[in-house]
Amino acid sequence: MELDHYFTPILYVSMKDLKNVFRHIEKELKRSSWFDDGWEIYNRGVYMQLYKINWHNQNQGGIHFETFIEPREIKQKAFPICMHAEEDCPSQDEFIQQFLALEGDHIKSWKGYQLGNGYSICKRTLPLNYKNLEQRLMEEFNRLRQLEAGIEETLQRVEY
Repeated sequence: MELDHYFTPILYVSMKDLKNVFRHIEKELKRSSWFDDGWEIYNRGVYMQLYKINWHNQNQGGIHFETFIEPREIKQKAFPICMHAEEDCPSQDEFIQQFLALEGDHIKSWKGYQLGNGYSICKRTLPLNYKNLEQRLMEEFNRLRQLEAGIEETLQRVEY
């Protein structure tokens, strides 16, 4: 039985372990050279949002990049990382339409990303591999950050 532990370690990862992973990712993001340029993190243990202060996400219902690993994701051995433009996003439908016109082809060029529907702009489902989890999440958040200029430009268009 002990051998099974080595072949399927993710089955034995506790929520406490995952909360520690998320805390470490938060620390690493905050140490990034770009973070002090108006970025914020909402970290609720095994659920995280990364966003800029002007993205109307003060109540976690605006524009943000998001990931979470809850019991369902552990059972499925996969978890999402995505971009949302939720109900607090100004002119939400117009924002989504204009943003996808601007950045949709860029997003589609990324391996594994799919355009969403409704408030879900895009999503990638990653295999839950505890061994390189922190590195993968840092890479994906940095990839999504490439959308910052497009988000800012689209917000300027719909807010004025």
